[in-house]
Amino acid sequence: MKILPFVLAGVVGAISGTLLPWQSPARAVDHGQIGEAWPVAEPDLLEVIRAKLARAQANGRLDELNARFAEKVKAHVMRPVPVAGITAAVEDRTWEFDPAITIENDIRDHKGNLIAAAGQRINPLDKISLSQKLLFIDGDDPAQVNWAVRQGDDLKTKIIMVKGSPFDLMKAKQRRFYFDQAGSLTAKFGIEHTPASVEQKDKILIVREAALNQGKGA
Repeated sequence: MKILPFVLAGVVGAISGTLLPWQSPARAVDHGQIGEAWPVAEPDLLEVIRAKLARAQANGRLDELNARFAEKVKAHVMRPVPVAGITAAVEDRTWEFDPAITIENDIRDHKGNLIAAAGQRINPLDKISLSQKLLFIDGDDPAQVNWAVRQGDDLKTKIIMVKGSPFDLMKAKQRRFYFDQAGSLTAKFGIEHTPASVEQKDKILIVREAALNQGKGA
């Protein structure tokens, strides 16, 4: 009697009976064709850009775009975007600005040496003095421009505009004018009105807004 085949059949049956549902043998099933399939193909972005530039160059559009871009850049440089929210002063205002900062975390050099410890208070005026008086003005207001020019030359003052064209004023006044890009300085000092000035006194800065319509601010 051939017993082995029957034993093997019983073992296989026993194992089959213990399989979990997701362990059952897989069977190939033809579900039919759902839709037409295409190979995945995405255009190279650089090639698309090159093609557009080539077409623009061929029809002269590229030269026109370059010229327009150059004009926009020139216009922005010659007359930057005005600092938002700054208006003419209607009353005098004075306050102190402490430039000192408190270190939050230890600062070390590349060798691990401690430069500044957490909690340490550092005042930049201990190392560097503000040698020039900072003057903030609306460059489109002749009264404010004249007020700033009367404060002193380039060695004594630095005129910083919040509106107007620095290049036009440099040509007209034959001196340097700067611009508070994005209002970073006026925001730092809390200046809301012009003309205004910032100057050092001991280890702090004195900020003043002057109301010219009251005959003050010299």
